[in-house]
Amino acid sequence: MTESHPRSVTIAKDLTVTLQKDRPGMLAKAAEAIASGGLNLDGFAEIEGILHMVTSDARSARLALEAVGLPVVGERDVIVVQAVDRAGTAAALFGRLAAAGLNVAYTYVASRNRIVIATDDAKKAAAVLRR
Repeated sequence: MTESHPRSVTIAKDLTVTLQKDRPGMLAKAAEAIASGGLNLDGFAEIEGILHMVTSDARSARLALEAVGLPVVGERDVIVVQAVDRAGTAAALFGRLAAAGLNVAYTYVASRNRIVIATDDAKKAAAVLRR
């Protein structure tokens, strides 16, 4: 297996959550809401009050977040890549997407050596990385 051939590629839902105010406790509130619904945060990134997250059940996560007053302002198909943990893996993945004409809108690392990638077209991106 080379860096450019991931172990698996799946499509998941990334939720975008506005934490309203970028202040202490807001990220904890979101994480507690997800945990109270019996869900795990499989991957997440928070930057300046905007939280992106992937869980095993986007619908339940949305309900849990909105129940505590945290609005989900976006939902997007993303690819989740089970990546090999070695130098060059991310470069190879992003290079293959670029060669296919796909723009990466954002990306973050998830648990268990996975990379979450939002592109113009998740289905096309998954097909490119599965080849």
